[in-house]
Amino acid sequence: RVTLLELMMVKVSEKNPVDSEEMNVFMRHADFLAGCFQEKCEAVLKLTSAADAEDEEALVTIRLLDVLCEMTSNNGQLEHLQALPGLLETAIDTLRLTHLAGKQAVNIFTATHAMTGQEEISHPAVGFKSHLIRLIGNLCYKNKENQDKV
Repeated sequence: RVTLLELMMVKVSEKNPVDSEEMNVFMRHADFLAGCFQEKCEAVLKLTSAADAEDEEALVTIRLLDVLCEMTSNNGQLEHLQALPGLLETAIDTLRLTHLAGKQAVNIFTATHAMTGQEEISHPAVGFKSHLIRLIGNLCYKNKENQDKV
């Protein structure tokens, strides 16, 4: 699933213009991916315990967020995703939960807390909070209704 999401990420981030048929396919995929993210977003919180550091559901959720961030960076898909019910609320709630989880244990969600010395950052959840913030920002871009919710 992670590999499939990475392939989708490459396709979504391509700068080539897409025709209306491809855009319709992207919209259906966006609906599906947003629904999956809304269902599975709390799986990432399992990563705070060392025993679940390789949890597959959490890794899939992290990739889902990456793809959604990329999709909301594309103006053609942005308006559609901004109108999806519950996506913004889920992203905000997940951000709150990851912030609290980071305060209660070792904060694996931000790069500044994950680095000790000169070692490389290798934990898959590093940057998760920044991607949530990016998604929230994209969903609020030129959308007064979503801005008011935040």
